[in-house]
Amino acid sequence: MSATFKTLDELDLKNKRVLLRADLNVPVADGKVTDATRIERLVPTIREIVKHDGKAILLSHFGRPKGKVDPQFSLEQVCEAVANQTGHPVGFVATDWTDVSGAQAAIESAPAGSVLILENTRFHPGEEANDPELAARMASLGDVYINDAFSAAHRAHASTEALAHLLPAAAGLAMEAELEALEAGLGKPRKPVIAIVGGAKVSSKIDLLENLVAKVDGLVIGGGMANTFLHAQGYAIGKSLCEKDLAETARRIMDKAIDSGCAIILPIDAVVAWHFKADTPTRLYGVDAIDNDGMILDIGPSSIERILGAIDDANTVVWNGPMGAFEMNPFDAGTVAIAKHVAKRTHDGKLISVAGGGDTVSALAHAGVKDAFTYVSTAGGAFLEWMEGKPLPGVEALKK
Repeated sequence: MSATFKTLDELDLKNKRVLLRADLNVPVADGKVTDATRIERLVPTIREIVKHDGKAILLSHFGRPKGKVDPQFSLEQVCEAVANQTGHPVGFVATDWTDVSGAQAAIESAPAGSVLILENTRFHPGEEANDPELAARMASLGDVYINDAFSAAHRAHASTEALAHLLPAAAGLAMEAELEALEAGLGKPRKPVIAIVGGAKVSSKIDLLENLVAKVDGLVIGGGMANTFLHAQGYAIGKSLCEKDLAETARRIMDKAIDSGCAIILPIDAVVAWHFKADTPTRLYGVDAIDNDGMILDIGPSSIERILGAIDDANTVVWNGPMGAFEMNPFDAGTVAIAKHVAKRTHDGKLISVAGGGDTVSALAHAGVKDAFTYVSTAGGAFLEWMEGKPLPGVEALKK
């Protein structure tokens, strides 16, 4: 990847003011961070800056304050979590993004090796507008720029895109790891490649499916999405979640898959229930015999076996979206079985596995295998847009 993107080892960090674009948009309840995963991934880059007596100056958005100062979205509340993860004191700089002279003074007076968090970049409307004047004010606070927030790289914002052109810039260690994992997943993968795509709606993943069928050898479709494809093939699916108006789109994707030599793997049996709630009575049906009043809420055992067989033939698996309503017992069985199988094949050195997207991360955690994949991306929207084959502004800005 270093041939394409500037990396941390190409920057001189010694005694430098290092603007580090982080993703501190983490869940907070009662003033406490409840999931520090994104902060954990920043730690190696922060330590590298501090090791060289650089000042790590963190820039991030938090929530949706809509370009106005809003205390409930202040980044001051994440300082303690960053300090806990890094084992290093963290200072907060109450930044006025219309006049950064106060922030400049605070940064200048901080000793070498300090870690500082600036106020929410979205407290100024210029952040989301990718405003060059705001980017210039940001640039005046640092000597070099590092982007370690892949999860925000799909947005052309002042702190992710414009700023990268104003200072010597590089990808941080977490960003570099993410880009290398994605390259191994779809860029230059070990073939055959199987993509597993689930979730509720086809409508949110049309671009994704169109891109994947041209790139992968097999495409497993599960979740509510699969119902739309089954409906498009003429199967009656009872009261299952289905976007019937997208039948033609589904048929077009299937035709494109045939032209591209990509095998589409749909469920052949399903776990059906009559109420959308946990531990409700269920029955197993073939997809050609779904009860008229029933809802498909998970794939059945024959479908699982078919998918496991496809995984056994693959060298690379890319996953986005669960196979059923995994949040409720017993509709997690399909997702859990497949996740555990991918994890075992990965552990045995037979598979490169890359997964991402909010529901996917939750599903893998539920299956107890979140740390057993080659790489799990915590970047929801950016991961999806990467899978769709779209250029990501925050990544493009780091290219040599």
